[in-house]
Amino acid sequence: MQLFLGTLRWAVVSLALSALPVLAADSFITLASTTSTEASGFFDYYLPLFKKKSGIEVHVVAVGTGQAIKLGQKGDADVLLVHDKIGELQFVEKGYGVDRREVMYNDFVIVGPEKDPSGIRSQQDAVSDFQKIAKSKQTFVSRGDDSGTHRVELRLWKEAGIDPKKGLGKNYKEVGSGMGATLNTTVGLNAYTLSDRASWVTFKNRGELALLDEGDKRLFNQYSVILVNPAKHKHVKKDAGLAFMDWMTSSEGQAAIAAFQVEGQVLFKPNAAAVKKTGTE
Repeated sequence: MQLFLGTLRWAVVSLALSALPVLAADSFITLASTTSTEASGFFDYYLPLFKKKSGIEVHVVAVGTGQAIKLGQKGDADVLLVHDKIGELQFVEKGYGVDRREVMYNDFVIVGPEKDPSGIRSQQDAVSDFQKIAKSKQTFVSRGDDSGTHRVELRLWKEAGIDPKKGLGKNYKEVGSGMGATLNTTVGLNAYTLSDRASWVTFKNRGELALLDEGDKRLFNQYSVILVNPAKHKHVKKDAGLAFMDWMTSSEGQAAIAAFQVEGQVLFKPNAAAVKKTGTE
């Protein structure tokens, strides 16, 4: 009898222990997102609010948008929070993601030497800015990492009719890293670069750099969330991922985005439209 009870107890304990990894796995999602959202401190502020509401923890992999999309394609994330509409729509059209939702925005800014040898200050014309930087043979520092920022930069060069590697030659410097490293290199070279506003506002080592131009509609910077398609990757945590997306687009989640400030500036402005359920299979 004692042997039977001992065996029964061990079976119960073994069953409980075997359930723990499942519970632990279901208690978090993996979010592939951008260096700009993480470096700004947004996630440190925002994600604990979601966890308190839902009990779900969010593990962030902060990379460039291009890399985040590749992680989604491989099924190495549950949700993406990225900022390249063209790439996002292709990701969904190819069946890698579902239920794309726009959640917040800010803008890009062009920064450079305070003395502004290219004469771009306050033009509100990003294409003309790039043309003047190239014509004056000034140094431009590129992220060069297939991030959302890098993709916008390359589109601006194309619209300006310039191949930066040929047009600027050795004055075109590709960092191949995040916005912080790019800004640090720009400071060291006293050069020009394109930055998202959140990264610029939170960047402290500005040296002789200044924000020179902003306001061009081509510098609009939309962020969206996308669920990695659970029909393509069965391990994707569909319910928990949708819970996060639902909260980001809810009135509470949107209000929390609007409340995030650094040095008195709102870094991301909420703009989630009414959510239209498009299905997740």
